[in-house]
Amino acid sequence: MAEAYPWQDALWQQMAGRPQHAHAYLLHGPAGIGKRALAERLMANLLCQRLEGLEACGTCKSCLLLVAGSHPDNYVLEPEEADKAIKVDQVRDLVSFVVQTAQMGGRKVVLIEPVESMNINAANALLKSLEEPSGNTVLLLVSHQPSRLLPTVRSRCVQQACPLPSEAMSLAWLADALPGCTQDERNELLVLAAGSPLAAVSLQAQGVREQRALVVDGVKKLLKQQQSPTQLAEGWKDIPLLLLFDWFCDWSHLILRYQLTEDEEGLGLADMRKVLQYMAQKSNQGKVLDIQDWILAQRQKVMSKANLNRVLLLEALLVQWAGLPLQR
Repeated sequence: MAEAYPWQDALWQQMAGRPQHAHAYLLHGPAGIGKRALAERLMANLLCQRLEGLEACGTCKSCLLLVAGSHPDNYVLEPEEADKAIKVDQVRDLVSFVVQTAQMGGRKVVLIEPVESMNINAANALLKSLEEPSGNTVLLLVSHQPSRLLPTVRSRCVQQACPLPSEAMSLAWLADALPGCTQDERNELLVLAAGSPLAAVSLQAQGVREQRALVVDGVKKLLKQQQSPTQLAEGWKDIPLLLLFDWFCDWSHLILRYQLTEDEEGLGLADMRKVLQYMAQKSNQGKVLDIQDWILAQRQKVMSKANLNRVLLLEALLVQWAGLPLQR
């Protein structure tokens, strides 16, 4: 069954305890906080034939079929390949499912995740089903970036915000999830995951702290002219491009903040504080704003899966970054 996370307790009581369910929910919030698990838990609740309180029993025929992945009244729609779009043909297959009668006499439940990966044709094909789902059908849409959805999709759903857990709750959960890490390491992972505990676990599994150390060391060498942008761009080939742009975006923001406040405590993780303070003191604020705008634009291209030349893009970033302290 889907995992239940402690920070979702109140939200679960609110959603599962409704006397009557909407035909479509949009669960939205940051990635890495368990929205998919919440949707799967609600899906099990909606399909269960003998609920135990608010939880699916786990033992009725419907629950057993759901666990086996062969429930005839359950449909999960996601990209055919990771990080690819949900295509219009996939949505048409879903629409065919929605118009059918439930085979087990209860509800039909659809889970779509992430819903923002639908291209425009796919999103338009879904609208009719969102507006008037046939029979007793509930659609559960999961979104990490609701701003990317068509307003017509958002307006046809009951929108349910899924907030970040508190730092204390996240760290308590991470202590159990990552017992091999020290408290400082868990703190660092949570910061790198922007407060999302499940993302912190995922980052630890991909070796993010080692990747971060490599990048920080490279940036320091770049500023001392001990390594060239080309060498670094090629040396970082195994580090996800979005991660790199997230870090440089964060660093440009921290430089600007320090230029405005001169607050050393607001310079982020300790590994880059001295570098960012130096860059803030040596850089022209207008140039920092320019590079931040450029980084945000390129980050958007990375997120939209544009066909980018990785090495050239990183070289362009690093040439501009190395030039910042020279442009006072």
